Amino acid sequence: MSQKNPYLYIAPSDVDSRGVFCGVDIAKGEVIEICPVLVVPPDETELLDETILHDYVFLWGDDDDEGAVVFGYGSMYNHAYDPNAEYKADYNDDTFTVYALRDIPAGEEIFINYNGDPDNKKTVWFHEEE
Repeated sequence: MSQKNPYLYIAPSDVDSRGVFCGVDIAKGEVIEICPVLVVPPDETELLDETILHDYVFLWGDDDDEGAVVFGYGSMYNHAYDPNAEYKADYNDDTFTVYALRDIPAGEEIFINYNGDPDNKKTVWFHEEE
C-alpha cells in the first residue's frame, strides 16, 4: 500500500539543504504519507555506507540488521528531537507511515525523530561528530 500526499513538496530547510513541507494544514493524528520500502539484505546494507545513500537509508527489520530505502518523501524528512511528526515501520508490509504528532500549519517543515520514538533523545549518528 502506498499513499502520497499531493501537497507535499521539497524546499530549502533551515536545518539542512532541503526538507519536506506541506502546502496545506495537517491535523494532529493525520496520516501524512505511506511510503513503500525497498528492503536491503544485511550483507548489502554495509555496502551502502560507502555511497551517498548512507545518509538516506534507515535501519530495518526486527533486529535492525537490514537497510530500508524509503520511497516517496520518506528518506527526505529531516530529524528533530522535538518533531511534529512520527513514523511507524511496518516490517510485514514493508511500509513507512508518517503521522502528524500535532497540528502542522501549511508551509511548516515536517520533522521526524530518526530514533523512531518521538521522545527518544539518544544522539543520532550525525550529531556525534559535532
